[in-house]
Amino acid sequence: MYDNAFNQIEKDLRAEDGVANELDYVEQTSWVLFLKYLHDLENERRDRAELDGMDYNPITTGGYRWDNWAAPKTNDGEFDHNNALTGDDLVAFVNDKLFPYLAKFRQSASGPQTIEYKIGEIFTELRNKFRSGYILRDVLETIDGLSFGTQAQRHELSQLYETRIRRMGNAGRNGGEYYTPRPLIRAMIKVVDPKIGETVYDGAVGSAGFLCEAYDHMRRGNLSGTDYERLQGQTFYGQEKKGLAYVIGIMNMILHGIEAPNMIHTNSLNENVMDYQEKDRHDIILANPPFGGGERREVQQNFPIRSGETAYLFLQHFIRKMKAGGRGAVVIKNTFLSNSDNASVALRKELLEACNLHTVLDCPQGTFQGAGVKTVVLFFEKGEATRQTWFYQLDPGRSMGKTNPLNDDDLNEFVDLQKSFANSPKSWTVKRGDLDEATCDLSVKNPNAQEKEALRSPEDIIADMLARDAETADILENIRGLL
Repeated sequence: MYDNAFNQIEKDLRAEDGVANELDYVEQTSWVLFLKYLHDLENERRDRAELDGMDYNPITTGGYRWDNWAAPKTNDGEFDHNNALTGDDLVAFVNDKLFPYLAKFRQSASGPQTIEYKIGEIFTELRNKFRSGYILRDVLETIDGLSFGTQAQRHELSQLYETRIRRMGNAGRNGGEYYTPRPLIRAMIKVVDPKIGETVYDGAVGSAGFLCEAYDHMRRGNLSGTDYERLQGQTFYGQEKKGLAYVIGIMNMILHGIEAPNMIHTNSLNENVMDYQEKDRHDIILANPPFGGGERREVQQNFPIRSGETAYLFLQHFIRKMKAGGRGAVVIKNTFLSNSDNASVALRKELLEACNLHTVLDCPQGTFQGAGVKTVVLFFEKGEATRQTWFYQLDPGRSMGKTNPLNDDDLNEFVDLQKSFANSPKSWTVKRGDLDEATCDLSVKNPNAQEKEALRSPEDIIADMLARDAETADILENIRGLL
């Protein structure tokens, strides 16, 4: 049912002039989905309050409630076409009344961790791009048929939403920064293995893939009511600079079952890392920070090692955001391991001295679709200097690409071998004392890799081709003799 609904929405949006690509598709679907989710959440809270003999004060009131403007019903529960806004009237209501009303929740909310504040943030950032009120009406009616009532329903919706996020990641240069392959995320989480009672943080949260997968990992088994409440409100934390990514991340976490995500719309790099206190730190860091970028000089002043490379600033941010004994897994360009500029060398030394960089996963070209750079994943624990580092060179045995992406089976051997840091044809260990002290170069050079056969000389190739041509001529001559 949900798959058909999403396909119908996509068909409707292809006819909408204001929605130009997959980025717009996910953005516009997100705000409508969010308001339907909010409607179902309010109904659930109202029913719960009635059972407890308490009054319930709704978040949205009057004509701004979903069942008044988006999907009015008759007394027998059928859609009320006579009272439903459509055409220019619907677009005018959404632009001039609904969005401004919802944006004000940001000022009136009791705090940034409330669902009211999230509503205000979302509708301050987003703009309605529907120009046709008739197409918007069709989308509203389709989404009204979706239900967020059970965990199974939310799970199915979250899978479909993830598919759209992945496609959005291939829609343009800026889209790819939102999407990290989920098999890679799951492998990172298996190694770091967050536990109930620990906090998980991503300062470049994007579509919240790390937090959603960590939630799925931690909620397995029979959780007590206390543990479930802790997962809901006191475990997952994220920060995101860009408005669209922030909205998508919130929607993704909601669909995974987290009612009021602890996500803040802010640039993490605006924080001075030397000001962090223990209350600001987390047990687990999981992230794929943006590469390149180039932050302003005043932003670089917040870091001991100044660099125009955004990922280098984020790595310093993560190291200082981590509690002593905390564990992290961070994706970064593989050139970080060997670049000889002052910032790269200083940051490698800091990482090796402040943390135990116990594992480096070398990812193949094509792991990130549309990205022209190779990446590695750094696994580290804070509080003890590095003595040795285990490397694993991931080689799925095929060219990676859009039609042949990374899958969970590709990473099974890495996860298994990493538990004991075992050496193999794809893995090896480098001792800290064997590194060049001046550069701390950590280049990926597999000493266990099998030597490739030497390429044949052009003379040998030509001779072989001529021999095959002669054999072919003999065969054809024999066939002709049989005719």
